[in-house]
Amino acid sequence: MAMHRLARAPKFSYARAALGATVIAAAIAAPTAANAQTTPSAALTHQHSQVRPADHERSGKVKVTAAQVLSLAKAQIGTSENAMGGGTKFQKWYAASARAAETIQRDGGTRADYINAAWCSMFVSWIGDKTGLGASIGSDAYTVEHAKWFKHNDHWGTAPKPGAVVFFAWSGSKSLDDINHVGFVVKANGDGTISTIEGNTGNGVVEQRVRPTSQVVGYGYPDYAA
Repeated sequence: MAMHRLARAPKFSYARAALGATVIAAAIAAPTAANAQTTPSAALTHQHSQVRPADHERSGKVKVTAAQVLSLAKAQIGTSENAMGGGTKFQKWYAASARAAETIQRDGGTRADYINAAWCSMFVSWIGDKTGLGASIGSDAYTVEHAKWFKHNDHWGTAPKPGAVVFFAWSGSKSLDDINHVGFVVKANGDGTISTIEGNTGNGVVEQRVRPTSQVVGYGYPDYAA
């Protein structure tokens, strides 16, 4: 499966983003494995992009509930990647999105790199887009930056609320820089675990899981209707 943590690709000329749909079509026809195991280059310091999902204004009247978001996420259970670690609708959607051009500018690489890259954060972003909460759930392919966006916008905390976006570090670290994976909270189980729905888990599938809270770095809180 695609590795949980999407690493940043080498820097490239921003003009290459103009390849757009041509690049995507070529990538889908002949996919290449993304190097998701490589850690970000030391030259690429962790900072927020000048263009963030937060710059897409939050909606004034929120009408989408956490239950609706979780219902759509649950409907994706069983969606699986291909043998190359890619090919999901979440990766294809992100690679073709306007947001991909922004994260390419921040991280480097090309649109085609997203086709087989780690897709847990792309899954969360896709759910946000399809429910009309993209400006509140955020849009990113890199778990660390996705978490930092929530914190930067003061929508970050430690309570496992239903519909919250949950960020994990398998080491048990509480540093955002150590985040490996992301999903949605379904519920807190009251026994030190939470039930979740996650993309790119198990063998590269959308699944409902039970996770220990000891592996949780923190939670991002979308703006849901009451």
